[in-house]
Amino acid sequence: MLKRDEWDAIVVGSGMGGLVCAAYLAVSGRRVLVLEQHDVAGGNSHVFRRRRAYEFDVGVHYLGDCGPDGVLPAIFSGLGLGDRVTYREMDRGGFDRIVLPGLTVDVPVGWEAYTRRLTEALPGEAEGLTRFTAVCEAVAQETRGLLLSDGELSVADLMARTPVSAEWGRRTLADLFDHCGLGPRARTVLAAQSPNYGIGPREAAVSTHAAVTDHYLRGAYYPEGGGQVLAAALVEALEAHGGELRTRSRVARILVKDGRATGVGMTDGEVLRAPLVVSNADYSRTVFDLVGEEHFGRRVVNRTRQARMALPLATLYIALDTELPARPNANLWWYRDDDIEGYYDRVARESITPVPFLFASFASLKDPGTAAVCPPGHSNFQVMTLCPPSYEYWGVGAGPAAGERYRRNTVYQRRKAELTEAMLGAAEEALGPFRDHVVHLETATPITHERYILATGGTPYGLAQWGGVGNRPDTRTTVEGLHMVGTNTRYGTGITGSAVGGMACAAQILGRGLLAEVHRGALLGDPDLLPARGADWDPLAVSRGAGRRSARGLARIG
Repeated sequence: MLKRDEWDAIVVGSGMGGLVCAAYLAVSGRRVLVLEQHDVAGGNSHVFRRRRAYEFDVGVHYLGDCGPDGVLPAIFSGLGLGDRVTYREMDRGGFDRIVLPGLTVDVPVGWEAYTRRLTEALPGEAEGLTRFTAVCEAVAQETRGLLLSDGELSVADLMARTPVSAEWGRRTLADLFDHCGLGPRARTVLAAQSPNYGIGPREAAVSTHAAVTDHYLRGAYYPEGGGQVLAAALVEALEAHGGELRTRSRVARILVKDGRATGVGMTDGEVLRAPLVVSNADYSRTVFDLVGEEHFGRRVVNRTRQARMALPLATLYIALDTELPARPNANLWWYRDDDIEGYYDRVARESITPVPFLFASFASLKDPGTAAVCPPGHSNFQVMTLCPPSYEYWGVGAGPAAGERYRRNTVYQRRKAELTEAMLGAAEEALGPFRDHVVHLETATPITHERYILATGGTPYGLAQWGGVGNRPDTRTTVEGLHMVGTNTRYGTGITGSAVGGMACAAQILGRGLLAEVHRGALLGDPDLLPARGADWDPLAVSRGAGRRSARGLARIG
């Protein structure tokens, strides 16, 4: 029997990629330890509670492709969790509402309906819009086909199966706009949802935009019970199959000897051994802080040092003591003007007042049956905008990941207050007046995000540039026994992208095509091992891990 400080695999960080990878290793017979520095597992999928009445999602605002053929449901079903994670579908006729001055476009399910809606809204651009969506749909279908294929393809087979991706996948969205002869208004409508990946048209790869757009055009959903149910279900599968989650356990160093990973050293001095380490920590922090650049090749180090991160978000978490006026179950993408490229330029220049863009997500519309969201007759929603990432803009020095205490910093407080007021003003422009009904208002900045997630640049989206358009690192590294997962890898951002990356990492380790298997219906986990859920089942408590499940300090509703 293995000692408590020896494991088959150690996963550093418990975001969606780390938890999915850990769970699949566990159901495949590996003894797995997950270490999380925060109080609960889940990364960007976690929630927080306020006033014993409201629960706010940090990063799960909607999920795509959760129908019968969906990728994310297949990943959970393969672990035996198919009945434990369910989804509420948003309006099929318009799950995203894009609003520009004088123009509103409701984005429906399906490429054909989407193209028709676009050409009806902008008839003078019909030819270019049709050409644009045809390219994106083809790239998305080719990418999905590869994702769900068995085994590795030869270069010749790869090129034969992805001709449109070969031509357009690594070119920028702006290149495709130019090719299609599209004007500023059409470009803004098409890229309106680009804050879903935090990169503007001059930097974003067509493959990225196509994959994210296709993801939602397959149907937009919200997990019943909120984002924390995703992490909690994965923790249940991990623990049921012999794995362990330890929260409030920060790793100081990933140990490497003679070119291979041997375990981790904790901040309290404890050493835990394993021949396999999977880092779900921030990519650059993994390379430079946890492992050390001396263990990587010059190319990886240079790319990582020169990399640029996707833009971060500022978020207002808002609760009202009244219901919002009737509106569709759709997100709102509101723009002050129709110059999407100018918008990204202004953010880069740290000029975001007045606020040029807002994304609004209405949790109390998406999940009305969950009592934790808000009391009856109240509203719970979030308002977000992309914002400058630099420490200088926020008046911060070394940053919270380095231990800096910033919340009483007067420059930071002023910036935060200014942005809060500007976002509230823009939100009332977009939604109508609501300030008189606010009963809870809380602002999270990129510095807040770094504090909890330790993400470089405070972004939930990972790398924008890593050696070229569309380039991102794989989950396998040149250090034997060391793998990486998360939003920085080539499998993409968001909950599903991170989950797919976790699957890909587990597949590389186990030497089998896991995603294709589970998408065809394979069941690797044993549902009979999963714990019963009582009436008081709390996903936030489950996500603390068995060792801290009943510890004091857990926020509750009611």
